Amino acid sequence: MLQENSYPDWIACDWGTSNLRVWAMRGSEVLAEAKSGDGMGGLARDEFEGKLLNLIENWLPSGTTPVVACGMVGSRQGWAEAPYVAVPAAPYSTAVKVPTKDSRIAMHILPGLKQENPPDVMRGEETQIAGFLAENPNFDGVLCLPGTHSKWAHISAVEVVSFQTQMTGELFSLLAKSSVLRHSVGADLGEGFAEAVSETLSKPEVIAAKLFQIRASDLLKGTSGANAHARLSGLLIGLELAATRPYWLGQNVALVGSTSLTSSYAQALETQGVLAVQADGAEITIKGLTAAYSELVT
Repeated sequence: MLQENSYPDWIACDWGTSNLRVWAMRGSEVLAEAKSGDGMGGLARDEFEGKLLNLIENWLPSGTTPVVACGMVGSRQGWAEAPYVAVPAAPYSTAVKVPTKDSRIAMHILPGLKQENPPDVMRGEETQIAGFLAENPNFDGVLCLPGTHSKWAHISAVEVVSFQTQMTGELFSLLAKSSVLRHSVGADLGEGFAEAVSETLSKPEVIAAKLFQIRASDLLKGTSGANAHARLSGLLIGLELAATRPYWLGQNVALVGSTSLTSSYAQALETQGVLAVQADGAEITIKGLTAAYSELVT
């Protein structure tokens, strides 16, 4: 519990499908943080306020504290819909103010971005883009945000010009846990990643055959689960790089996300001569929410 003289100016909130994470903020300084498994995917609309208060109750003084939130909390199935903003656009726009029953919080939800042709959407990643640009205002190039649904965003003049989503993380999970490969793929990352990246980058049409060879190699050669994991990851990231070549070829590239994921993508890009900058996703999210809060109070 925060002491009376340590109450936050505002509260930052990253509310995804599976998890809720909050930070007590004084300006850009983090005073405290908390998280729970109360993601958007498991909540009815009338449950959001209560779940948020469960985490931040001890941070609230008697007055009203602004809360700035990003992520799936602003989807149609979330607390309240924050409509998408069409690109080209700045990575964050005016937040949607949401009525609350508890007068101690003023809830603001940031909108996501949409692209009409080809159709694409993002919600939450735009705040990470805003955070990266707050730290690197002169960046011109491409941001890659690896995850369940990886985003590749073309950035110019502090705007998202276009973007593309790849379902690589979800495909990995489905193949590793629900396909025949579940008998072969282990939890740890072994050897063979870079080789697998190169195989599908050069010949993406062989992906279906290469995937089954992971299982066959286990049966015939006793390939370790760790090496099977590395190979599956490399094949899928190589496929993603083949699809997004116009985004990273000859461009300045930065990676934003968890260290494990950005390291894998950096290694994959390095096989193609691309040296990408890496940034921590959680830290960048806070910077993006801070930038949005600064706009809110000015």
